[in-house]
Amino acid sequence: MPTRILPAVGDADAVRSLITLLSQLPDAEPVAPVTDSTQLIDTLARLAAESVDELPEVVVVHERIGPVPALELIREVALRFPAAGVILVTSDASPGLFQAAMDYGARGLVALPLGYEELASRVQAVAQWSAGVRRHLGSGGDVFTGAGGTVVTVSGAKGGVGTTLTAIQLALAAQASGRTTALVDMDLQTGDVAAYLDVQFRRSVVDLAAVGDISPRVLADAVFRHDTGLALLLAPGEGERGEDVTDRATRQIVSALRSRYEVVVIDCGAQLGGAGAAAVEMADTALLVTTPDVVAVRGAKRAVRMWDRLQIRKAEETTVVVNRHTRSTEIQPPLIRKITGTAVAATAIPAHFKELQAVVDAGRVHELENKSTVKQALWGLAGELGLVKAAEGAHKGGRPRGDRGPVSFRRRRDGGG
Repeated sequence: MPTRILPAVGDADAVRSLITLLSQLPDAEPVAPVTDSTQLIDTLARLAAESVDELPEVVVVHERIGPVPALELIREVALRFPAAGVILVTSDASPGLFQAAMDYGARGLVALPLGYEELASRVQAVAQWSAGVRRHLGSGGDVFTGAGGTVVTVSGAKGGVGTTLTAIQLALAAQASGRTTALVDMDLQTGDVAAYLDVQFRRSVVDLAAVGDISPRVLADAVFRHDTGLALLLAPGEGERGEDVTDRATRQIVSALRSRYEVVVIDCGAQLGGAGAAAVEMADTALLVTTPDVVAVRGAKRAVRMWDRLQIRKAEETTVVVNRHTRSTEIQPPLIRKITGTAVAATAIPAHFKELQAVVDAGRVHELENKSTVKQALWGLAGELGLVKAAEGAHKGGRPRGDRGPVSFRRRRDGGG
């Protein structure tokens, strides 16, 4: 059976050179190359959704793939698609890089300039390893091979627009429908998820920031299991410690969560740092919460433009959620869509703070009554976004999208809102 090889190379000359050599290998079947990290992840996710057998046996990653650094990309592929073996092609064949590549999940390293014998040897070895993994999977081994869980980020146009409440209720709705759900407080300096859910905790997201390899056990130790069933990864009690959570650490944390939970909801707050930017880039759906007033809508427009300038996310790949909506306000969702250039969720959240005041003051928003119109709207939004099992046929917000930023993956999704 031929060995399918997927090259991931950004440079046109390097693509031609690599394809020429791969085509000469015995029983090799090079497939159409991908030119950046987004295309690679999206291609593998699409194939894995069909069957593990549809994945290429070998993925060849060039050192200049971009925009995500090659080693970070290898970690993502190894974590999400363990049945595909990865080979790194690099001009630096030092023992240090070799060890780093192995630590990040590569199965082999080939030095530039490419040589036939070395490439053939590596491809053959990795293909045999991949075949062994697939036999293990076929015998019922518990190895994760899917495209991963759904990641939704919730950011605020400014403080006080209801970002945390929205994130919590979306997570509760997903958990209540039977999906394993993690709620992450990435508002690192002023996060209030713990206060809203009446949680006393010792560990936080900071405890994972310095971990080189987040195993399931390490992740479980950092997560707080709430009475509702939600897995909580909370912001540190001391805001200054939030600086320890870098964009690189965030990518690793989000990838680990995605591999363990069907739904991951991340509260990014209203201030965007490196960690929040990385989370927004990696998200399948990025929500931006605003209220229908001039100051908040201006804040939403400012945030969208900043995301675009920093190449974190395009406006059309962001979904705005309108909170505290009334029919009498002059600023309605269609106007917000026009001002921000984003999609706007079809579900608007009504302005009924009196329903919320008691549970917010008590720090028990998870006990909000089912008859609450605010809760009904937020859970309806969860259905619109495809987070709730019972609403699989409903419209799904977010779109496979492209991120051009330096911090993480571009992931284009189709439409949102």
